[in-house]
Amino acid sequence: MSSRPSASLGSGARATADRVGEAQRQVESNAGDDLAIARAVPALRGALARAQLTRLPTRVHRLAQLGASVGADDLWIKRDDESGELYGGNKPRKLEFLLGEARARGKHSVITSGGIGTHHGLATAICARSLGLRTILLLLKQPVTEHVRRCLLLDYAAGAEMHYGAGIPGLAARGVGVCVRELLRGELPYIIPTGGTSALGTVGYVNAAFELREQIAAGEVPEPDWIFVPMGSGGTVAGLVLGAALAGLRARVVAVLVSDIFPPSATQLARLATRTLRLLQRRAASLPAITVSPDAFRIVREYVGPGYGAPTAAGCSARDAAETLEGIHLETTYTAKCLAAVLDAVRSGAYGGRVLFWNTYSSVDVAAQLGPLPEFHCLPPPLHQFFTGPALPA
Repeated sequence: MSSRPSASLGSGARATADRVGEAQRQVESNAGDDLAIARAVPALRGALARAQLTRLPTRVHRLAQLGASVGADDLWIKRDDESGELYGGNKPRKLEFLLGEARARGKHSVITSGGIGTHHGLATAICARSLGLRTILLLLKQPVTEHVRRCLLLDYAAGAEMHYGAGIPGLAARGVGVCVRELLRGELPYIIPTGGTSALGTVGYVNAAFELREQIAAGEVPEPDWIFVPMGSGGTVAGLVLGAALAGLRARVVAVLVSDIFPPSATQLARLATRTLRLLQRRAASLPAITVSPDAFRIVREYVGPGYGAPTAAGCSARDAAETLEGIHLETTYTAKCLAAVLDAVRSGAYGGRVLFWNTYSSVDVAAQLGPLPEFHCLPPPLHQFFTGPALPA
């Protein structure tokens, strides 16, 4: 059951032509996009449709007090929490290419999936709405915290059509049914993979690595030896590893796994990076034919805890330390677990040298954009169960 009825496409060929024309004008207006990767590889300027959702570059700075608390004077942060005005974190870097392509194809709606507290789903709903696109969310159960409940209410406030499945097979069947419904109404939605993890979405983090290289060259940050980043579906990690290789960075990327739901392997990450490289090479033949092997991916698996979305004591401690010492807000699903790994690594000396923590959480107050949150009974009935029992402490 969805949260609200879907509108039919309406007036036919002229409306579709107008929509496509508008999308093409948007693509043309992006022809002068000045992304870091386009500065390094001019053939990529305007080569991909892009709906600009980011405010780049995101800043880098030293975590002096947090570093001192664990005996490190060379702990740094990349502030992707400030990546966009509508929504921050790692999502807009991917979505601006994915939603750009949806607009270029003249689509009216997008469909994506995630846990009931999915930040990706919320970011998609907010960003798509700003571009005149409907969002359909397929939601899967995860541990319930007050943060998860808030995300569900924000999804609704952002205009998302919400569908719930108790398990992956049921959710997949629901998704097929929704796509058939939309197709019968005249158009298949643009499909965005979970987390925006596709070759196209991954381009956003290839660009991020080139952005970091520019900041190193400008003296804003010394080149790190290690870059720690949380890993869910893997697109952010694959993009950073590929981007670092193309940009000539020596830093190794450390992926801190935060999900036990189909966690990507090093082999899968290498394949995704390779597909992304091929996509870019089709538009810029000058890009080198490098090989991204599974050995390029270092995955830390000890911080998942009980499972995806379940807070851990180490994560909560790291979150509190970041807020108290640096005034930086994290959440317990992704970034707090990653920072816990960073702090343990620095304390133990297991990772010698300079460490950069890549903050992928959004610091944007989306509730301020969306207005008063609805009561939970406005949501589809299958989602009411997540508001009637106790929530996990977080």
